[in-house]
Parts: sequence; structure tokens; C-alpha cells
Amino acid sequence: MGIIEGNAVLFTQGGPTAVINASWVGVARGLMNTPEITGIYGSIHGIDGILNENFVDLRAQNPETLEAITRTPATALLSTRHKPSDEDNKSMLNVFKKYNIRYVFSAGGNDTSEALDIINDAAKVENYEIRMFHLAKTVDNDLMENDHTPGYASAARYVANAFRGVDMDNRCFGGIYLGVCMGRHAGFLTAASALGRTGPDSGPHLVYVPERSFNIDQFCNDVEKIYTKLGRCVIAVSEGVEDDSGVPILQCLSSGKLEADSHGNVQLSGTGALADALIDRLKMYMKEKGVVEKLRARGDTLGYIQRSFPDQSPVDREETLGLGLFAAEQALSGNKDGSVAIQRVSDDPYKITYKLVPLKSVAGKTRHLPDNHINEAGNNVTDAFIKWGKPLIGELIQFGLLDQSKAVPKIS
Repeated sequence: MGIIEGNAVLFTQGGPTAVINASWVGVARGLMNTPEITGIYGSIHGIDGILNENFVDLRAQNPETLEAITRTPATALLSTRHKPSDEDNKSMLNVFKKYNIRYVFSAGGNDTSEALDIINDAAKVENYEIRMFHLAKTVDNDLMENDHTPGYASAARYVANAFRGVDMDNRCFGGIYLGVCMGRHAGFLTAASALGRTGPDSGPHLVYVPERSFNIDQFCNDVEKIYTKLGRCVIAVSEGVEDDSGVPILQCLSSGKLEADSHGNVQLSGTGALADALIDRLKMYMKEKGVVEKLRARGDTLGYIQRSFPDQSPVDREETLGLGLFAAEQALSGNKDGSVAIQRVSDDPYKITYKLVPLKSVAGKTRHLPDNHINEAGNNVTDAFIKWGKPLIGELIQFGLLDQSKAVPKIS
């Protein structure tokens, strides 16, 4: 089918990333000089903006402003976690008809792709001709059909730098550091903590992801071995780690009732409770085992700062702009709907391509860290993960360490 005449609406859903703006700016640039696209609207606060008819004219924006926005973290269009009801879907279709919106582009995760799929099916029932495109986005990197998703590489760059920095800090005094990373069901972001290692004894020394069951006693034993050997241990843990029965570890360690979000999910890392609980257990274990009477230990939760830290991976930014342009091209070439995905062509040299995949192949599904990216013991990543992840985060500054073997002779 050819190009249909009408307006386009662009919006973002769910948690922001460091590069999400680049995706919708890429779409806007791709549509800008097409006469059949009579208007390019940005919906403020996602589907809430559509329901409230709160649109901004993207064609009227200064090009320099849009360029600066591509380098700006989070989403300039603002966002929402509103999950549309059947009534919302009907209302949105009415808004599309009212404003002659024929092209819909939304950057989001699997919930967003599912919502677009539902709206798309509703439009077909009403015989309203529309083009519906999902732009992959999530720092969790858990979307099917994607080698990696826009936003992940920048968040991974932050996590890698955070852990390489805290590892240098940990060298100064020894002891234990534990950092909890985002990742309810997928461990990609926690695994990224290993991408900044500078040497064989560099942290994180242990990495725990939700793809493997987490045994608290084995965890304590793992830490004891590293601590006994090095006098220190740096640990990365996914917020979503569970025991072999599928119960979140925070729930296992907590004596009180845990808060839940609007979708009924237990709040795993927003309060710092998981890090504190694991550190308390380690202190108790080390004392009972006679390893150390008073353990120097600290737990942190990286939290929201992982998502929108203003240090974009250069690879992430360029790929995300390209993804937006590709989505516009697909709409203008007559495709009716789909999710735009990044797929890897080769590792050496690193090369990717974009592909339009069916919405239903992404909607409501979760991708997990591959088995060959996790070591057999389930407490670290493998070289296969390092090879996969290194090209994504860009160059990191080189650290230096003193050669302590070049000591000044002691005077007798």
C-alpha cells in the first residue's frame, strides 16, 4: 500500500532512557519533508496526552532545539505508565479520527508494543486506516527480536563506570561493597557491571542475575571465598533475584509486608531494602564463621540514575537516531505496522541492521540473558557476554595502578 495522507503522532511510554529522545527525533526528521504527512505532533505524557488532546507541533520546533534534544536524557515528550483500558482504546481511536491521525509512533518496552497491538486491532475492526509503529526502548534490554534495545547501552555504560569506580574505592580500605541494579526479570544491566573490569582482580568479583536461582547460603559462601583471598569483594546483584521457588530474595529476607506498584509487582529495589538485607546477612555470616568480627561492608541501590545519566554511549545515540529514521522509512514505504528492532550482523567488526518485525512477536514477551552469558556457578558472566557487550558502551577512560613491587627499601 502507498502513503496515505494525514497527521502523525509521536509519543513515549514507560521509563525514560538516556537516548529515547533520539528515537522520536529520528522519526520526525524522516517525516519532515513528506507532503502527505500534513502534521507531526508530539503527545505530551504518552497516551494521556492523546486522551487529553495535548499535542505539540514538532514541525514548528527549531532544528537546533531538536538536535540538542537528541543529546538530552529522559524524554522531552514526557511519559506515563498508564495502561490503556478498552474504553481508553476507543477514546484514542476517536481522537485519531478527530485529528486525522494516520501514523502512530511510540517508543517503549513490551507493554507499549502490546498496547499498540491492541489499538491496532481495534482500528482494524472499525476499518480506520492507520499505520502503527513501535520503537524498541528499554534499559532492561528484555525485548524479543532485538540484539539490544536503545537505551540499554547508555545505561550499561553508566553501570560499568559505576562499578569500576567503586572497585577502585574498595581497593583503598578493603571490605565488601554490594550494588543492586535494575532488572526484575532480565540480568543484562547487572551483567554490564563486568564490562568495566580493568584487571584480573578487578570487581565486580561476583555477579548475580535473575536468570539463575539465588541461594543465600551459597551467596555468603561465594563472598567469603573472595574476601578471604583478596581482603575485599565487590558484588553486583539484580533487583529481581529469586530463590528456586520463584520467591524474590527481598521477600525471603523481609519480615514485613512489601510495597507493590500499580501492576501488582513487589517493589524490589526502590527503597534500598534488598542491598541492606543482603549486607546484614553477610555481616552475620562472617561473624558466625569467625572470618571477621566487624565487617566493613556497604550496600547501595543504583536506582533511577541508571536510566537517564547524561553520558550517552555514542553507539547508543547513533543507533537510536537510525532506528527512528528507519521507522519513518517503513511507514512511508507502505508498511502498515510493526516493531522496529536492532539486530546484530557481526561481532568483528561490530555491525547491526534494523528490521521491522510483527508487533505480536514483541508484545508482552520477555527476553532473557542467554545461558552462555552466565557462568556455570551462576555467580558471574562469561567471556561471551563481555564480547557481546563491549562494542555497545563505547570507549571508557583508562585507569592506572601503581606497581607496588617497586618499593623503597626499608632502612634497618
